[in-house]
Amino acid sequence: MQTTFTEEQLQDPGTARANEILRACVHCGFCTATCPTYQVLGDELDSPRGRIYLIKDMLENERVPDAKTVQHVDRCLSCLSCMTTCPSGVHYMHLVDHARAYIERNYQRPLADRALRWMLARILPYPARFRLALRAAKLGRPVRALLPDARLRAMLDMAPETIPPVSPNDAPQVFAPEGARRMRVALMTGCAQRALNTDINDATIRLLRRLGCEVVVAKGAGCCGALTHHMGREGESHAAAARNIRAWSAEIAGEGLDAIVINTSGCGTTVKDYGHMFRDDPLAEAAAQISARAMDITELLAQLDLPEGAPRDLTVAYHAACSLQHGQRIRTEPKTLLKRAGFRVVEPADSHLCCGSAGTYNLMQPEISAELKARKVRTLEAKSPDVIAAGNIGCMMQIGSGTGVPVVHTVELLDWATGGPVPPALKRVPG
Repeated sequence: MQTTFTEEQLQDPGTARANEILRACVHCGFCTATCPTYQVLGDELDSPRGRIYLIKDMLENERVPDAKTVQHVDRCLSCLSCMTTCPSGVHYMHLVDHARAYIERNYQRPLADRALRWMLARILPYPARFRLALRAAKLGRPVRALLPDARLRAMLDMAPETIPPVSPNDAPQVFAPEGARRMRVALMTGCAQRALNTDINDATIRLLRRLGCEVVVAKGAGCCGALTHHMGREGESHAAAARNIRAWSAEIAGEGLDAIVINTSGCGTTVKDYGHMFRDDPLAEAAAQISARAMDITELLAQLDLPEGAPRDLTVAYHAACSLQHGQRIRTEPKTLLKRAGFRVVEPADSHLCCGSAGTYNLMQPEISAELKARKVRTLEAKSPDVIAAGNIGCMMQIGSGTGVPVVHTVELLDWATGGPVPPALKRVPG
């Protein structure tokens, strides 16, 4: 794609990167075939190619974003399926992230939108605040039908029936390995996950210790910054990321870290991009070091020789989170590990398509999200599974709200297969 940025415009690192990405696009349209929003809406401007044209025009002309451009960019899930499909290697993620930051700086959203986005940015990345909000949402459900905004109704629907108590394992501490130490790893405990489902981190710690890992929950580490990053709120997202970089760098400088383990794939995609996010920052070297050590839990487990399990009469439908299969290009490891552990693994049709969760997308774009959820649930249930496994808390909550089949994290099944307890979600299902 031809671009006409001036030399002065290209002095900005974000614009220079956008120029590289735009020039790589050859208009082929392969991305439209795998774009969830294009499949639902059928509008070219709701495809990656259409959004690229809108973003190019906005950035080149340095114009104030108009409502049309903002609407189509906002409708993007950042599922990154287009990056998997693209034959030209267009790095759409960096382009749409830059566009969102540009919109955030230059566009005055309606008051209701500003208030909603401000509230989400002030609540979701903070586990204690999020817990309070979930309790308030449960109390507010009786008046759900009276709320005029579908986004507010979606927020009430998000609250689980049971809000788990705080897990002591999420506090900063060190867990000794069982037996000889093979590795020393930091576990990212996350933010929303700590309020929605504490079983995931607990299972991860048990499993890693059983496999000879010393597990560190670093003091000062918290939200990865993804939730605000995808809203274009760079100041907040970079501040959260910087806290993690400093916390994990202190551990590296101390007793060292072989890996930074992440069991929420949306967070993993962002942490692995810290090197790019901080490329022109004093923290650039440290950020690159953190990104190089970041690993999804299944990546690490694939290296640790997970013991083979006896065959189980349990069919697991594996849902591939977009941030894992497209963002991190991790596709085979989770399925291989589940099969090795003794489970019968099946995959749904169109497994490359998003479930509609996508961070805050199910709250900000509830109608599109609901359609994508319904499609995903249909394809999963068509496999008649006993349980659905996923590697991302957002996907788990999204799919779980649309099916009676229990939904668990992949690591919970692997923990169970190697000596851990039955995943609590399975205990709650008769039989």
